[in-house]
Amino acid sequence: MYLRGEGVNQDYQQAVKWFLLAAEQGDAYSQGKLGGMYDGGLGVVQDNKEAVKWLKLAAEQGEVLAQTALGMSYHYGDGVTQDYQKAVKWLQLAAEQGEVIAQNTLGFSYFHGIGVTQDYQEAAKWYRA
Repeated sequence: MYLRGEGVNQDYQQAVKWFLLAAEQGDAYSQGKLGGMYDGGLGVVQDNKEAVKWLKLAAEQGEVLAQTALGMSYHYGDGVTQDYQKAVKWLQLAAEQGEVIAQNTLGFSYFHGIGVTQDYQEAAKWYRA
């Protein structure tokens, strides 16, 4: 509610406080949100490495938006060493769950042969999705 200002004044620092409490207890949604806040510098100093730490915890639990964000972090080398194969791994998991950004980026990867063998049919499949 603090993140969006729903029923309370929007307050990113309060959102970080509550997400951190839940994230430390293993809540995947909160871990993903916290990772996003570190990535964007909302309520905290922007820190891509800290973002990746939380995104990875959430992604490993199946949190689809965290899987996408982690895949993009590997794709661009934000907070981690750029690794297209790891990017594809996380994007594939998210794309299979219907996440649009992951599907589009996976299509791009197959079209250009980035992290995978170039495959126009696979690219078209993900672009159509």
